[in-house]
Amino acid sequence: MPSYLTPSWTRPGPRRRSLLTGAAAAAGTTLLAGCSGSGDSSGDGRPSADDRLRARAARDSAELLRRYDAVLAAHAPLAGLLRPLRAEVARHEKAFDADPEPTPTKSPKSAKAPSPAPVSVPDGERDALRFLAGAERELARRRGKQLLDAPAELARLLASVAAAGAAHAYLLTEDDK
Repeated sequence: MPSYLTPSWTRPGPRRRSLLTGAAAAAGTTLLAGCSGSGDSSGDGRPSADDRLRARAARDSAELLRRYDAVLAAHAPLAGLLRPLRAEVARHEKAFDADPEPTPTKSPKSAKAPSPAPVSVPDGERDALRFLAGAERELARRRGKQLLDAPAELARLLASVAAAGAAHAYLLTEDDK
């Protein structure tokens, strides 16, 4: 053994690989801690963005349902075609309405909301079908944009309902071709 010190290839302290592993573990822990919230509402009792998106989708479906009802009232012979599509829209509204029962925490102004304006339906049956098809297409387009910012489960629901709306629009205008 030599009487002098040989240079050591290892430096004192932690190695670079150990530091990188530790930093990655710390970052992963931070990300998991940030994602562990339920997302139901913010800390001050207001609904979360996801809840607002779900409520907006339920209102949109309810408005579309009103349009179907108005067209059915104005054009009774279209009932055979429109009733199955209307039933689908009603199911969509229920799927989005996660909390259909009123609770004491809901604002009182939501119960006193003014009644919506009556829907103006075109006179001809073919025009009425185009009117509904346009509403279905517009809503499907908006839902397609909304699903980009939605959490996974809500995004899947939005995508499914948007696809159904596009199919409804096709069925409503199929005879135009």
